[in-house]
Amino acid sequence: MTGKTRAALRAEAHHLDVHVHIGHAGLTPSLMQSFDDVLRTHMLVKVQVAKGGELSAKDAANQSAEALKAEVIQVIGRTFAVYRENPELLHGELPPWRR
Repeated sequence: MTGKTRAALRAEAHHLDVHVHIGHAGLTPSLMQSFDDVLRTHMLVKVQVAKGGELSAKDAANQSAEALKAEVIQVIGRTFAVYRENPELLHGELPPWRR
């Protein structure tokens, strides 16, 4: 992925709400299944990691991206954004802030 593409995705991720919350249990199989479902419908997903958990946001981002064949776009504090391309969604409408 080019730097320009990553920058554009970071800009889009700024406007997103958090879709996935990683709790104290970490990356459980059921959480990973839900995460996969969200990536299938949204392509770009913002994730938040619980305070006091054993997993840092950077570790959670890297582990989940590797398991889901996605790319980490950005990690800030306890929040990170992940992108996985879905050819079925590429021909959709632009988000409202990009019209």
